Order: sequence, then C-alpha cells, then structure tokens
Amino acid sequence: QVQPVESGGGLVQPGDSLRLSCAASGGTFSGYTVGWFRLRSEKEREFVAALRWSGGGTALADSVKGRFTISRDIAKNTVYLQMNSLKPEDTAVYYCGVTKAVRSSWDDHSMYYYWGQGTQVTVSS
Repeated sequence: QVQPVESGGGLVQPGDSLRLSCAASGGTFSGYTVGWFRLRSEKEREFVAALRWSGGGTALADSVKGRFTISRDIAKNTVYLQMNSLKPEDTAVYYCGVTKAVRSSWDDHSMYYYWGQGTQVTVSS
C-alpha cells in the first residue's frame, strides 16, 4: 500500500513562500488522487488542494486560489504544494492523503484512506 510522506514545512514570515512535498513510499500514486488538507487549532481538517495522478487534473480551495498551486513530478512520484503570499491564517499542520473518490468528493477528508504524518507550517512575523 502507498504511504504518503510529507516534507517542507517550516517557519516563514507573511508574504513568503514555501513548497511542500508529498512523496509516495511503499508504492506509487498511480490510480489515486492526492489531496492536501490542513488542520488549524480547534478546527476540522480543511481541504486545500488535490491532484489526480492520472491526467493531472487539479482542484484548489477558494481560500488559496491565486496563491497556492499543486503539481506533480512523475519521475519522483511526488506531489508538490507551492504556497505563495503566505498569511498568518495559513498556519496549520498540512497533511497529504490519497483517495480514489470522484472529483466531487476530493474535498471530503473522510474519503481519503492513507495519510502522511503531517508537516507544520507557521506563518508569523
């Protein structure tokens, strides 16, 4: 079974950029959609972005459109979340997971069944 592994989090200032990586361990992302979610304190896991490995179709949450992009490197079996113009409210633990759900369910975290351990992103001056 594929196990997502996140990396790339850190402490940055407002307006900075970060790129998160989600690498496939123990398998490949072939046949899956890879989604990024974030968990801010005392809130539910929030959808951020998703990418269908086959074909590369993507989706982004309205809250990050224009600032975040999601992409993949097929050779590295890795999905990236490029985060620009970061804001303090982007502070969260970011998780990636995999699903075979239809596009209309990509934003539903309950449809994902393999998750990484998460990576902390802190945006603060």
